This record gives sequence, structure tokens and C-alpha cells, in this order.
Amino acid sequence: MSAGFCDRRMHGEETTLEFDLLKDIIAEVLNVDPAEITRETTFEDDLGADSLDLFQIIMGIEEKLNLEVDTDAIENVKSVGEAEELIKSTLGR
Repeated sequence: MSAGFCDRRMHGEETTLEFDLLKDIIAEVLNVDPAEITRETTFEDDLGADSLDLFQIIMGIEEKLNLEVDTDAIENVKSVGEAEELIKSTLGR
């Protein structure tokens, strides 16, 4: 396992490469500050994202990590942490 994929400490919060990448893509798609995004942040209530925004975010992840996420599973994702877990399970972690 490469060091980039290991958990690390940043600003007192445990982060992973997937989480950092997800935050960056969310911030870009929704034009929000990545520092305000946590695993508990919800796409709809906290970020005002709709289902098209979420699909655009997931498509960005798919492109960056060269993977394909189950589109049916995306519909059940409500929080950033759930999206991170979906990405990890897709990667087999």
C-alpha cells in the first residue's frame, strides 16, 4: 500500500486520499470551500446539491480514479462520508 493511500492527520481530522479528492471535487462542482466539508456534511441539506450535482461529483471521482461506481448505489448516498465509503468499496478497500 502506498503512503498516499494511508490515513493521515490533517487539521485534527483523519483523512484519506479518497476523502481529500472527494472534497476537492465537491468544492469545484458546488463552488464551496473544501474546509467546510466533513464526512457528516450532507449533499442536499448542507450543500444544496441535487441528484445531478451528485452524479457530476461521482463522475469526477470516476475520472480521477479510473473506476466505475454503481449508479444505483449513488441514489442512496446522502452524506460525504457515505460517498467516501462507496468509493472505497468500489476500489475494494
